[in-house]
Amino acid sequence: MNADEAAGGTTATASGPGLSSGFARRAVAVLAITALLAVVLDQVVKELSTKGLTEGEPVRILGGLVYLSLLRNSGAAFSLGSGYTWVFPLVTIVVIGWITFMVRKLRSVPWAIALGLVLGGALGNLGDRLFRAPGPFQGHVVDMISLFGPYGEHFAVFNIADSCLSVGVVLAVLLELTGRQRDGSRATSRKAETA
Repeated sequence: MNADEAAGGTTATASGPGLSSGFARRAVAVLAITALLAVVLDQVVKELSTKGLTEGEPVRILGGLVYLSLLRNSGAAFSLGSGYTWVFPLVTIVVIGWITFMVRKLRSVPWAIALGLVLGGALGNLGDRLFRAPGPFQGHVVDMISLFGPYGEHFAVFNIADSCLSVGVVLAVLLELTGRQRDGSRATSRKAETA
């Protein structure tokens, strides 16, 4: 087993039909499990937050590094786009469609984790937009984590879904920058190909 296979990818030479479909099934399973765990964790934390926290009464933890501050956000980060709440579910549906399209060529476990985190985060916040007050496609997202201050003075108040989205996007960018492809192969530089 080489380093690429150990990291969850395949090499360009190891792409027979049986091996490829095995990697595909494993990658899709990892994506689905990652997304499911992200959604469940997000929804559990939101449920606990809405039952255990009171808006306007933040809870200080870790010496003030983190505050638990219940907010209901109709917009994006920093409440941007609050007047256009209906747009966010539509954008999320497009993202979900794009990830579903990408699954066809998915063979890489690291990419499966990245896409699973993005999918889980998108679904977690989509659930709020669809099922929370004030109504479908206008629901407010439950946020509760504030860093370095109780009311998002230094950074937007966020939730687990936002964290999953952010980590998934950063991981995807790193995978892209290091040449890891969604099909499990590695992109080689032109210099390497001509040498």
